[in-house]
Amino acid sequence: MPDEIAVLALAAFFAGMIDAVVGGGGLIQIPALFAALPGAPPAMLLGTSKLAGIWGTAAAAVGFSRKVKVEWSTAAPAAAAAFLFAFAGAYTVTRIPPDFIRKLLPFVLVAVALYTLSRKDFGRIHAPLHAGSREKLAAILVGSAIGFYDGFFGPGTGSFLVFLFVRFFGFDFLGASAVAKVVNVACNLAALLWFGYSGNLLWQVGAVMAVFNVLGSLTGTRLAIKHGSGFVRRIFLVVVSGLILKTSYDAFIR
Repeated sequence: MPDEIAVLALAAFFAGMIDAVVGGGGLIQIPALFAALPGAPPAMLLGTSKLAGIWGTAAAAVGFSRKVKVEWSTAAPAAAAAFLFAFAGAYTVTRIPPDFIRKLLPFVLVAVALYTLSRKDFGRIHAPLHAGSREKLAAILVGSAIGFYDGFFGPGTGSFLVFLFVRFFGFDFLGASAVAKVVNVACNLAALLWFGYSGNLLWQVGAVMAVFNVLGSLTGTRLAIKHGSGFVRRIFLVVVSGLILKTSYDAFIR
């Protein structure tokens, strides 16, 4: 067991680091949990991942807020909507299998990657497009859609948030990542409450992973702030490429 805990701690560190920059830490953390604890129920492993991840995401949100201007007029309504609709997504997945989304997701991610690659200046300049009630409405729509998706299926939630805040709100990658962290905390909290209520948490394992996830998150936040939007954009493309491979394998091979 000590060897497994060491592996999970290392995985949590790197997951927190990647997640702090652009999201996608689940690419590392969830497979590590399934490999280290093959006898545990899947729901319990997913709940434990949320327990570890929410602390790292919260640490990243605080870290960004100290160094980067967080557009709270967008972040707050989006986070509130995401929290509510994550519950709706979690409830829906108990009624409808997400098979259709599983097969569609790789193609959506390819479109996101191609769009980002084709626009060399995409996400380099921070020029918010909305204000007032229009901004709040757009934030609520994005928060609702991504919150439902996170509760219903989930892979790539953080990366989708970053892309949407760049594409439809005019944020640069650094500003989009900061806002995405706030919304991601709301999604993770809703999921964590659900998993906790249903008893699907390994508290001791999750606590150890949470410590290392926070350490990784602080490292990733510093890297993102130091190197700016160009660095975040490059990591975003790497993570999306990894998500394309992972989701394609899950949908069509496994």
